[in-house]
Amino acid sequence: MIIGIGSDVIDIRRVERTLERFGDRFVQRVFTAVEQERSERRKERAASYAKRWAAKEACSKALGSGIRMGVNWREMGVVNLPSGQPTLVLTGGAAARLAAMTPPGFTPRIDVTITDDHPLAQAFVVISAWPEGWGAGE
Repeated sequence: MIIGIGSDVIDIRRVERTLERFGDRFVQRVFTAVEQERSERRKERAASYAKRWAAKEACSKALGSGIRMGVNWREMGVVNLPSGQPTLVLTGGAAARLAAMTPPGFTPRIDVTITDDHPLAQAFVVISAWPEGWGAGE
């Protein structure tokens, strides 16, 4: 069952200006070490950060909290599964919010898609809850 949906779009040029103005201070405040490592290797560095920003915004909307209610930027991190598919890892207040909205006997799953086409970056997040053990095979 779907328990949260969020989307966000951001102008990559806005992130470019923010990176120019605040540099490492902005990056350290908003992005996890994994996100920084991945984005800093990219030719289109600002686009990479913009996609991750959009994913965090979309996730905060799917959590129903926005960037408040004990949820902050670095508690939502975009990571890639071995297949390359992006997902989000939640910690701290974001993980607590996810746990609170997941019905008993269910396991949460976060699906995310991110894309960019200059000058825009976009993300969609769907949080679903699956019965524990469902699809595990026997």
